[in-house]
Amino acid sequence: MRHLLNPMRWIFGDHRPTRQVALISTLLTVVCLIWIYPFLWMISTSLKSNAEIFANPGLIPRGFAIENYQRAWTEAHMGSYFVNTLLVTVGSVIIVTLCTSTLGYVLGRFKFPGRNVIFFGFVATVFIPQGFTIIPVFELLTWLGLSSNLYGLTLATSGHAMVIFVILFAGYFSQLPKELEEAARVDGVSFLQTFWYVMLPLARPMVVTVVIMQVLHSWNDFLLPLVVTLANPAIRTLSVGLYAFKGEQFIDWTGMAAAATISVIPVVVLFILLQRYFINGLSGAVKG
Repeated sequence: MRHLLNPMRWIFGDHRPTRQVALISTLLTVVCLIWIYPFLWMISTSLKSNAEIFANPGLIPRGFAIENYQRAWTEAHMGSYFVNTLLVTVGSVIIVTLCTSTLGYVLGRFKFPGRNVIFFGFVATVFIPQGFTIIPVFELLTWLGLSSNLYGLTLATSGHAMVIFVILFAGYFSQLPKELEEAARVDGVSFLQTFWYVMLPLARPMVVTVVIMQVLHSWNDFLLPLVVTLANPAIRTLSVGLYAFKGEQFIDWTGMAAAATISVIPVVVLFILLQRYFINGLSGAVKG
């Protein structure tokens, strides 16, 4: 029992922490509290009334205004925006994972003329800001007849995020042993079967990493969904839908905080559940 009541012993075990370790732990704790304070303030504000925001600046609300979530979900159409965001996110994750893993496998495992040119071309596009590509992307969607529906938004979201994932997959696949492919070739397995049944399962940490990063990108993207959904507000995503709480003369802070909480919690839960694979995938890509 005394072991549980002693927080330092609970953290460090039976080893007495040095003064340096205690100082670093204290500093990290302070930085962590500063980092998560906006998130805690958002949740606290979502449970207050508009009058209480300025009267009670603390994190603990005097009451729990659950009606803020009800108002955000129904009156501000956050429910339909949530579904739109979920569809775009799932569709883009499937497209990005399949395309980037295949291309990353080819670039990471095989040497062919022009490979370096293609690779450095991908790297160069990473430094192009998203704002510079908005007009060409929208014109392409218009030409395809997809400028005002979820299919076009899904394709546009997928295309913008592929470059960095191709590089990560290439780095991860490049470190896998060549004997795996040689054994599969001896057994008469085709190129696609080798990739799908042998190499891709081994890259599970990298796949999960790409899934998490693409979910974060699609779920939080604002500029591209804003442009694509101007002609059809019914297909707005959560990030764009938050604008519904901002009027010319008044801002519904509590409703916006509730909507933002609804938007943030799913990706936070996803990252907590898959963080181990996320870290393993990034470390493997860096080693490659």
